[in-house]
Amino acid sequence: MYGTSQFEDLQVDALLNPTVLIQVLSPSTEAYDRGGKFSHYRKIETLREYLLVAQDQLTIERYMCQGDVWILTETAGLEASMPLASLDCVLNEL
Repeated sequence: MYGTSQFEDLQVDALLNPTVLIQVLSPSTEAYDRGGKFSHYRKIETLREYLLVAQDQLTIERYMCQGDVWILTETAGLEASMPLASLDCVLNEL
């Protein structure tokens, strides 16, 4: 969709042009993941979806970029699924 992957260096461990970022929340970093980190991520031009996955409950929050606005969609439970439009796939809780 956005061309060739661009990496920070030859170790190929830091992608500079992601389309989707998935963050597993932990109690010690949850506030930063939702606030400061997400603020930094929103500046990545290629980023279209940001997912927050709870580690202590069956929930996923997806922020999807639509123009200059980030739209929140939430899902919960064992039967839940979350479409990832940017990757043309569906993420299942199971």
